[in-house]
Amino acid sequence: MGKPPHPVAPAAGGRDGANRVRLLAAEHVLQVSNTRVPIEEGTLERSGATSIGDLEASTSYSTPYAARQHEELTWQHDKGRRSKFLESASIDEKDTVAAIMAKAARDALGQ
Repeated sequence: MGKPPHPVAPAAGGRDGANRVRLLAAEHVLQVSNTRVPIEEGTLERSGATSIGDLEASTSYSTPYAARQHEELTWQHDKGRRSKFLESASIDEKDTVAAIMAKAARDALGQ
């Protein structure tokens, strides 16, 4: 990979700080998911994005076939690539996401 896993630095407290923390967590899930996403030409992987709302962050892929590619369990993929790429990344990385959020909260509180 070679690039830093979390390019956005969390800031101290408040809504902006909370949004940055959620974005960091979503970007981590996207990074892991991108290592699993089926890859033919890279279009699906490049369509991956994160977004934040008032109380949530999300990770998504925006190609017309992203949902089908994610859900189709019978399709064959290159080694290391799979269906359920985003779901599995979210589940497998839940402890890391919690640690990212906890560290950012501690940093914001000066602990």
